[in-house]
Amino acid sequence: METITQLKYVDGKVMIAGLSNEEFSSSLRSIPFPFEAASKGTGVEIWHGSHGRFETNAPVRTFVPYQINGEKAILAAYTCTPLVRIPVSDLKAGSKVKGTTIAELGAGNKPLDMIVYQKDGKHFILMANSRRGVMKLTGDHLEAFQPITKQTEVTGVPYETIASLKGVQHLDKFDDASALVLMGEGASLDLRTVPLP
Repeated sequence: METITQLKYVDGKVMIAGLSNEEFSSSLRSIPFPFEAASKGTGVEIWHGSHGRFETNAPVRTFVPYQINGEKAILAAYTCTPLVRIPVSDLKAGSKVKGTTIAELGAGNKPLDMIVYQKDGKHFILMANSRRGVMKLTGDHLEAFQPITKQTEVTGVPYETIASLKGVQHLDKFDDASALVLMGEGASLDLRTVPLP
């Protein structure tokens, strides 16, 4: 069930996050579109702050492409919520890469979806979560956050919880001012547009 955890189209390629049966289970694949022969994925190792160790077996739960200091990167979120930056230039078939953990957003949580947007001249990341609601993180100057390399709970990129958005399962940017969200609890789900916070 975790062979593929997220798909996104990024600059003419399909990026696929998930698990493999390689030494580094956590894997990112970049496949040129239109599809050609699929290459071997890149093994990903991260520092998991709440676990206090390097890990290679946790899959990326959700990710977004992002420019950090002029460099194309992937911002990836994992279960127990480390937020990791991975340079796209490091994603080479069959290689192993060490992502840089720039935030620990709390244990016991599973990120569900993320989008990026701009508002009032600033950049933001909006992340839906299984237990910690929807988080609005700063998206500016992510290169300035020091790598997290010790056991910790909540640190790094600051965020605020958007209390008005409860039960969000998926989200996508609708336009420059709105997000499209699938939200609800139990058996009832609604598809709505909401203002970007």
